[in-house]
Amino acid sequence: MATKQINKNITIEDLVTEIPESINYLMKEGIRCIRCGEPIWGTLESAALEKGFNQDDIERFVRDINQIANNSNINIENLPKINVDKIN
Repeated sequence: MATKQINKNITIEDLVTEIPESINYLMKEGIRCIRCGEPIWGTLESAALEKGFNQDDIERFVRDINQIANNSNINIENLPKINVDKIN
């Protein structure tokens, strides 16, 4: 089985199509507009930057989502979470 790999330049539309499990993960991280009915256009990086995340956070999102995509047994509840209260 081929390994799925995304990067920060993946469009949100492609991300949720290719890795539907990423929706819950991103919502828990504070990128909530994916499911609210308001379409998000652009990349994972641009969506995260708009929510006040930095490049280190974005790199972690990419690592975590790649791990989620390639390990069906992963529990997103056990992944580290950013304190969204400190984000502008």
